[in-house]
Amino acid sequence: MTSWTGRWRFPLYLRIWIAVIVAVGLLTIAFGWLWRLNLDQQQQQQPLREVVVRNEAGEVIGQSRVRPTRVPGQGVEFAITMNDGRDIVVQIPPRPRPAGEGPAGGRQWGPRGPTGFLWMLGIVAVAVAIGSYPIVRRLTLRLEALRRGVEQWGEGDLTVRVPVQGSDEVAYLAQRFNHAAERVETLVNSHKSLLANASHELRSPLARIRMGLELMDPEPSPRARDEITRNIGELDQLIDEILLASRLDARESDIGTVESVDLTGLAAEESARAGATLDAGSERTMVVQGVPKLLRRAIRNLLENARRYSNGPVAVTLLAREGQVMVRVCDHGPGVPESERERIFEPFYRLRGASEREGGVGLGLALVRSIAQRHHGIAQCEANPGGGACFVLTLPCEQA
Repeated sequence: MTSWTGRWRFPLYLRIWIAVIVAVGLLTIAFGWLWRLNLDQQQQQQPLREVVVRNEAGEVIGQSRVRPTRVPGQGVEFAITMNDGRDIVVQIPPRPRPAGEGPAGGRQWGPRGPTGFLWMLGIVAVAVAIGSYPIVRRLTLRLEALRRGVEQWGEGDLTVRVPVQGSDEVAYLAQRFNHAAERVETLVNSHKSLLANASHELRSPLARIRMGLELMDPEPSPRARDEITRNIGELDQLIDEILLASRLDARESDIGTVESVDLTGLAAEESARAGATLDAGSERTMVVQGVPKLLRRAIRNLLENARRYSNGPVAVTLLAREGQVMVRVCDHGPGVPESERERIFEPFYRLRGASEREGGVGLGLALVRSIAQRHHGIAQCEANPGGGACFVLTLPCEQA
């Protein structure tokens, strides 16, 4: 693999610094040219002066009305036409001044004349070059840290995060990279956990089927037949839930047609099927935008989970508040400890003490949260004031 520095002749900080120096140099040249042009214009705009040349007797031997010409370092010159037709140049040299005294008695910051001015511009350019280097280097150091983090992350280290410094575009880019890296790491770890747990969960029903076949008589008993049928159904449900979980994790996958769904009627059908009581209050029909089969699956999973662990009747309550509809499924089971109310939604996670004989493989609640997120909602677990747990599915409501 070709290294990053091998693909470029100069590092980024050096190229930016050279660009700054070149820009300052061009500005210096342009400013010097404009300054010289301004001097020429000032000389051309000098007013005409009457210059008279007399001899020792006081007679006028030459007289002209001319414009003075300033020669840097030599003074002021006047071109005069004499009476005999000759042209002469009269020069007035500059008055000697103490070091540092300007034409008007003020102090100068450098040597007089164009050479001194160019030296001053050169010193300014060097000062800008020296002062800009740490600023440019500080900026590119953060870019290099971001580049190193992206390279390490691209090589497979998904735990890499880059430091976020400052509040400019580079800091925002580092922050977005960290956010994207965290999401990718979570997704990859979720898929790894899904595959690892799926392989473990598939072994249990397969082992039971194998044992049932070994103990089966030439004429299988109804009990053995029912056990094998139950295990096959459990395998079929597990595979179906794994495939649905994979489709929900893939944001670009087609999960069905989004349409207006009567959540009140949907909850009534599933409650009647599970033998649960439904309390919709005095609210009118609650309509949400979503995929009907996924919303039905979410409510069914909540009811099956509550029926599996409840020691009494399961209650379903529908509430509409501030543009949202909440489906609360409450049971009277052992409840969920507060420290595990988030982990209960992780794939294949079971509470302590839960066994396979109670049914379920630990994907039902994970699917409920994934379905809620795909519908821009949330799924939460709360304590039931009467004992047990309440699972709340909150979705945006179109009409209440």
